[in-house]
Amino acid sequence: MAIDSKRVREAGTRHFGVEPDILTRAPGRVNLIGEHTDYNAGFVLPATVDFDVVMSARARDDNKLLLYSIDYDQSAETDYARLHEDRHFLWVKYVAGVADQLLRRGYALRGAEIAFSGDVPRGSGLSSSAAVEMAAVTAFCEMNHLDIAPVERVKIAQKAENEFVGVPCGIMDQFISGLGAADSALFIDCRSYDYRHVPLDLSDTKIVICDSQKKRSLAASAYAQRCKECAEGVRRLSELLGRPIEALREVEAGEFANVEDQIPSPIRERCRHVITENDRVLQAIDALELNKLEVFGELMNASHASLRDDYEVSCEELNTICEAGNQVEGELGSRMTGAGFGGCTVHLVKTDAVEDFRNALTRQYYAPRDLEPTIYVCASSPGAGLVDGVQAPA
Repeated sequence: MAIDSKRVREAGTRHFGVEPDILTRAPGRVNLIGEHTDYNAGFVLPATVDFDVVMSARARDDNKLLLYSIDYDQSAETDYARLHEDRHFLWVKYVAGVADQLLRRGYALRGAEIAFSGDVPRGSGLSSSAAVEMAAVTAFCEMNHLDIAPVERVKIAQKAENEFVGVPCGIMDQFISGLGAADSALFIDCRSYDYRHVPLDLSDTKIVICDSQKKRSLAASAYAQRCKECAEGVRRLSELLGRPIEALREVEAGEFANVEDQIPSPIRERCRHVITENDRVLQAIDALELNKLEVFGELMNASHASLRDDYEVSCEELNTICEAGNQVEGELGSRMTGAGFGGCTVHLVKTDAVEDFRNALTRQYYAPRDLEPTIYVCASSPGAGLVDGVQAPA
């Protein structure tokens, strides 16, 4: 854990004048493969990264919610009766939204004093917001002795972001932050919410994330457009295949190939990406279970090509980073990760090649653009739980 939990405890104690009852934590994440499949009821394969949010919390005997962001050095106060009436800092909404969802579900909450800090890079697609939400869900459950199943905790955190923060995210970010495990990726079926841990042997390999430092200015509008195009693809494939289809995950790659010429562009390409990407996720699981990281890397490269050419959500910056990474001996694979049009790439790199990789990316991407290199070398970490090592129920 990179965040000093002792520092968070001490900061909370100084701010509120009393020791916290508990410390909770939740990690950020990176999606290894399975991009733009979540809202198509498909498959994803994210992993936790060793960047955390740590939260100190103490219960109160009233309905007040007192919050302190150590990183912003900002305080906020509200109570459960006026959560929707008060104007909040954005960071407040992630915690207040969790309380709101618990109250909506009929859980009785004591007031709380919460201070928190995190080193999950903000705005880089590593899901700092989901880490805050899952640390908060864990804190409220522990303080109020709430016996809530792990997947329900994840749904509460997602709903908090959807309805209170106002971000229409899928469930993957909260799922992996809440239920991830060290030395594992997490396979998630975004329709059924079935999941399982898949072994991820990083004994001589690292997950490396490169921030292109290009803002994802087109991502929101493109997301909405891709949703419409995929829905149209579902309609057309239902007609062509002669059976009702509710989501693209129901179509096999082979049967799509038989009818794709009858689907107009760009609907055809959007469908092709989602259908083949779901298949790549399943192949990636097989590769990890056999510890064939080179095969996994090839699937990452194929995923990026599909996102670039068929789904058209990449950009020159992301493509350049992936191309530069592919030239480094010891880099096994790379792809854009996240919504696209900027943000980050994820790479699988042999440990003894990480320095060569960093130097090559600095020379070929960051230096010509006069950018300070932002390269994160990551390991996996446990999912949300108590800092003292007692994890949330599995």
